[in-house]
Amino acid sequence: MQRIPLPERPDWRAEAEKLGFTFADMYGEPYWDETSAYSFTLQQVEDDIEDPCTELHAMCREAVAAVLASERLMARMGIPRPHWDLVAASWQADEPELYGRFDLAYDGKGPAKLLEYNADTPTSLYESASFQWLWFEQQQAARVLPQSTDQFNGLHEALVARFAQIFAADTDVHFAAVTNAPEDYATVETLAWAAREAGLGAHYTDLDKIGITANGQFTDSEDRVIGALFKLYPWEDLLRDPFADHLAGAGCRFIEPAWKAILSNKAILPVLWQMFPNHPNLLPASFIDEAPADLLASRHVIKPIFSREGQSITIYDGKQVLEAATARDYDQHPKIVQGYQALPEFAGMHPVIGAWVVGEACVGMGLREDRSLITQDLSRFKPHFIEG
Repeated sequence: MQRIPLPERPDWRAEAEKLGFTFADMYGEPYWDETSAYSFTLQQVEDDIEDPCTELHAMCREAVAAVLASERLMARMGIPRPHWDLVAASWQADEPELYGRFDLAYDGKGPAKLLEYNADTPTSLYESASFQWLWFEQQQAARVLPQSTDQFNGLHEALVARFAQIFAADTDVHFAAVTNAPEDYATVETLAWAAREAGLGAHYTDLDKIGITANGQFTDSEDRVIGALFKLYPWEDLLRDPFADHLAGAGCRFIEPAWKAILSNKAILPVLWQMFPNHPNLLPASFIDEAPADLLASRHVIKPIFSREGQSITIYDGKQVLEAATARDYDQHPKIVQGYQALPEFAGMHPVIGAWVVGEACVGMGLREDRSLITQDLSRFKPHFIEG
């Protein structure tokens, strides 16, 4: 694993604008950064990222069953008690999942370590699946990258195949995101593009335009009944929304299914450690009120069970704070403790690997890096390639 300086493509920003990648620069700073790229060997990708993440996903599915069998763990998940049956029923019905992203610490030498699983509403999908692949093809064509190189990126093809597995041909699927959020729109449009290629109807709707009929069905802004909905709206928020009372009876199929609420928060990390202690891809983790003294005495990270973009995360060395996120919007949530895994450092930057799972297999990856030890909302996205 190396960070290789490379020439940027001429006029890539104009092309990004044309393609709707309007957040390639944010607040005067680059978000997409192709002044360098990360290189991997095929063995690193296959043995240290792809295969372990497919295994981690299988372990997560085992953990879902274990949590559903324990009222204590269901309470630890922070899932509102009135909706436990909804979550359990979605698992018992084997409602299919679409995608997720494992965030990993990996330096190219040892086992990748799971930092967290973004199992419900992971973003950076467009950057990983589409713009990163375009960069790779164009850099090969320009002979910046040799023809012998490759990229771990089967995301689009896997999404097309998965949509075809989940839905019958010609099914209409609605894709909902927050209004005027370019990154969220890019994510749902990437998914809708795959759905259309799978032979499905795909309709975008703003989340705040979704309504409810007199008989409890969800509707879009044109009053069309929503029979299948991908929502870029996390379950932990939806289950606390007034609309939650209509979820069970709406006759709507949700992607992601309700059982993903168990995996889409950091409370799953202590469960995984309890079930699979000393697994090479896991870090020690505990609920904060059960944390062993040796974990708290060493370097460790305290995380709320619900947080996004690195918010409200604090890294400790014993009782001393090493680094703390400045954004603290999730401080009110219950906390877990996780063993600290140092991120590798390349030219002063610390990369995190986002390994994408579609269905039940790992099919691609993207990287984000930051000078901070905590990956945040403005951390830069970096392309990657596999050495030939």
